[in-house]
Amino acid sequence: MSRSDSNNDNKSSGREGGTFRKKSYARGSAPIKKKIETRKPSNPNVLRLNRYVANSGVCSRREADIYIAAGSVTVNGKPIIEMGYKVQLTDEVRFDGRLLNPIKKEYIVLNKPKDFATSTRDGSGNRTAMGLVSNASKAKLLPVGKMDKASTGLLLFTNDGDLTARLNSPKNGLRKIFHVELTKPLKSTDLKRIKEGIEIEESIVRIQDISYIENAPKTQVGIEIFSTRNNIVRRLFEKLDYDVVKLDLVVYAGLTKKDLPRGHWRPLTEQEIINLGMIK
Repeated sequence: MSRSDSNNDNKSSGREGGTFRKKSYARGSAPIKKKIETRKPSNPNVLRLNRYVANSGVCSRREADIYIAAGSVTVNGKPIIEMGYKVQLTDEVRFDGRLLNPIKKEYIVLNKPKDFATSTRDGSGNRTAMGLVSNASKAKLLPVGKMDKASTGLLLFTNDGDLTARLNSPKNGLRKIFHVELTKPLKSTDLKRIKEGIEIEESIVRIQDISYIENAPKTQVGIEIFSTRNNIVRRLFEKLDYDVVKLDLVVYAGLTKKDLPRGHWRPLTEQEIINLGMIK
């Protein structure tokens, strides 16, 4: 073997003092694996200030950042202009002096089936509308108004107590349209009497409109009313000796059942929420 061959052999082996070394994973020389740091679960009682403001319904998060930078938001009496500032749910947060509630307001509408109670709890084990929307939100949503078990149609659920109070207020008679089916045909004279107003419990029930359903027997009518009195439509027909077979609320405060199957629910659109918020 020549000297040049010997030199080449030495260079090819790291153990022989050569400059070229092959990768070896023996004796702990394997690449060191990076430790994967597990993230600690976020504290549900701590929120970014912009999210706190947005959840209160004042504005969006992006808009909240603008108001925070302008000094419009205070935490425990002190203006906060720091982006990303975090607050506790127990902190007092105000926007232009108005105390905020950080619980996000949610709104869903259910097309209630027959034989489902609207009460939050039914000790007799009967099915409830609350059970149908139990997976709609982690927040505690309550029905707005009452609907008897036999009735069907639109039922609004929300955790917005202010809105619930406004919608249930007698001064805010909201537009409701019912599809009513009777056990016998409605006489034209009785239809006229309903239009003119029927007295129930020493109070005249005024309706907006009533008519027979097109291309249907005269046992079926549509009635538009603005009253907030409970079960007033059913009581109105019973006053005239008609038994109601079906009472379906198809329009409520601008909400409709379009594309919403019976027993299903959907969240309100942004525009629907805005429209309801305009009710004072």
